[in-house]
Amino acid sequence: MLPFKVTQQSDGSIGIHVQYLGEEHVFSPEQITAMLFTKLKDISETALQTIVNDCVISVPSYYTQAERQALLDAARIAGLNVLRLFNETTATALCYGIYKQDLPAPDSHPRNVVFVDCGYASLQVSICAFHKGKLKMLASTADSQLGGRDIDSILAEHFCKDFQSRYNIDPHTNPRAYIRLLGEVEKLKKQMSANSTMLPLNIECFMDEKDVHGEMKRADMESMCAHLFKRVEQTLRQCLEDSKLKLDEIHSVELAGGSSRVPAIKRLVEEVFGRPVSTTLNQDESVARGCALQCAMLSPAVRVRDFSVTDIQPFPIKLTWDPTQGEDGEMQVFGQNHPVPFSKMLTFYRSSPFTLTATYNVQPSHFPQTLIGVFTIKNVKPTAEGELSKVKVKVRINLNGILTIASASLVEKRELTQQEKEEEEKLQQQQQQQQQQQQQQNNMDVDHSADKKDKPDQEAQANEPPAPEGDDKNEDGKGKKKVPVRTVDLPIEVRGFGLAQRELDAALEKECKMIAEDKQEKERVDARNALEEYVYDLRSKLSDDDQLATFIAEPDKEALCRTLDETENWLYEEGEDCQRQVYSERLTRLKSQGEPIKERRMEFEGRGQALEELGVALLLTTKAVHEIKASSGKDDKYAHITEEEVEKVEKTLHEKWKWLEEKRASFASAHRTQQPQVTIAQIRAEKQLLDNIVLPILNKPKSKVEPPKEEKPKDKAGEEQQKSKQNSQSSDSGGHPQTNQQQPVEDMMDIE
Repeated sequence: MLPFKVTQQSDGSIGIHVQYLGEEHVFSPEQITAMLFTKLKDISETALQTIVNDCVISVPSYYTQAERQALLDAARIAGLNVLRLFNETTATALCYGIYKQDLPAPDSHPRNVVFVDCGYASLQVSICAFHKGKLKMLASTADSQLGGRDIDSILAEHFCKDFQSRYNIDPHTNPRAYIRLLGEVEKLKKQMSANSTMLPLNIECFMDEKDVHGEMKRADMESMCAHLFKRVEQTLRQCLEDSKLKLDEIHSVELAGGSSRVPAIKRLVEEVFGRPVSTTLNQDESVARGCALQCAMLSPAVRVRDFSVTDIQPFPIKLTWDPTQGEDGEMQVFGQNHPVPFSKMLTFYRSSPFTLTATYNVQPSHFPQTLIGVFTIKNVKPTAEGELSKVKVKVRINLNGILTIASASLVEKRELTQQEKEEEEKLQQQQQQQQQQQQQQNNMDVDHSADKKDKPDQEAQANEPPAPEGDDKNEDGKGKKKVPVRTVDLPIEVRGFGLAQRELDAALEKECKMIAEDKQEKERVDARNALEEYVYDLRSKLSDDDQLATFIAEPDKEALCRTLDETENWLYEEGEDCQRQVYSERLTRLKSQGEPIKERRMEFEGRGQALEELGVALLLTTKAVHEIKASSGKDDKYAHITEEEVEKVEKTLHEKWKWLEEKRASFASAHRTQQPQVTIAQIRAEKQLLDNIVLPILNKPKSKVEPPKEEKPKDKAGEEQQKSKQNSQSSDSGGHPQTNQQQPVEDMMDIE
């Protein structure tokens, strides 16, 4: 069904053949997925205007450890830090529950909600128990080979046979035509969800220049896909059985996924669970929104209200080993739908290194292997007495749903030296202090203590074989002195799925190299497009009299147009695949001819306004000078401006008027095709020079008159003398009091 070439590699993996930069390359699925992640990362960074590093990635709940590890490897190649692989079922439940304000209290019966997620590629059904501030997945069942694309494939096969009999064409022989047919039948399927009448399917120029036509109604589609809907019913009933819930214990049924809009699937859900379906979730975005919420909950930079999430493990997992001392040799460590994350502590008695093999207890329907990984515990040796050593192995399923051997330690019995005894005593004292502090904290926060008990992370003794004689268990409680023990961490060798570090580094280096090449290619294409755009733009403006045609002489215009035509022909012939520098150099040469023409036009259009601004400034200044001269000796409004300053302003006015008249005369006689002798920038510089000289003089503030100081009256004669002096000053000023406010030159002139 894949429209691209796929081959098997020497290590048994898949190789995908891709045409890249004119050459055929073979990439692994991890590398292809990393390319998609790189593109998504680039889109996100462009939209958010920030760097994207941390993320949460959703996975189908039925993914095995090998698939989850491959997804993590792809994210590492793309430079992403995955905070968590989040099951799609749990993401949908989180999107539903975190916004609900009416969830039951923790000490009451939970709200059990069924989520049916039927998407394009798979069907996932889950049942979740909600309390206020927490959710717990109860069961999850999936059919990994059942989705919207299976319905599309059945419809496409029907029309292939129809077209082959009526039009004598086989879409299977043309991958492009078959993909186009899949797209059309998907549209038809969506139309049938809302309409039960006969609906047409029309494709123009489908194959061999032939237009094809077909038709179908909803009843025909449901009869052809009856076996698929039967599998949907089986999956729904299996999930209900795994949850061990009765129908009356289910609160509601929520639909998600685009294919859940098919009426036949809706009817099946209502029949199995005995209640109408609810569509309060965004069926296309609920998983993405749940991942965004989980990412915010894991981020220290975003504040989200507390909401506990307990996920489950879809497949039972067992460990096998070489049996000794009458052991069984295997153990189911985690059952189906077991809570995660979770840890268990296993105890073994060995005298040499041993191997643990982790496998799924059932065969996944979509994956050919049950093997999870092989873990070898090294450096195990017998005790000093030659007995079996006690080895503790911590088995853990982490947030990503991946099984790991978190640690392995050897428990040794031996006499401690004096220094080790002192260190042991100090350590015990520190532990006692920590326990006391923890006890105080627990007494202050009872709820926190209760939450801690409910944590899924626990340690448990599991499958402990019979202890040999002389074990330290027999020494306790019999009056014998307790032998001190210490734990020694043991190295663990892991053989499982996923890329080795060397392969990861090589893939990351290749990805970075391709990103750099893509950047160079983008710069090359941008340079070519810029040259092509400049050719078209300049040529269209040269042919328009209102644009550039009148600003270039006719011979020069003809020569430049020939150059533009030659550049266009070169672009579509030998210049199709040149380096960025070649395009940049040609663009620079063209701009050296075209930009002066654009500058002449800009100067011509903006020159009148610049000259007018300078002329207005000169007129206003001239008017202000006349007012100063006219009021001399009559009004003291301009008394603070000296004659020397007035002469300086008049001299500047004379010079600027003369300069302005000369330039106006030169502009009147100059032709548009000539480069202007004076630019707009120079005209505005002259105006700025005028303002710098004139405005400080005309806007000069008057000198402040200090108010009379208040003095304590020594005698009445002094007070009367002071009052008479002030009255005489007031009469000298014409009866008008002086003011300290400065009146700018614009206020004295009628600008309108």
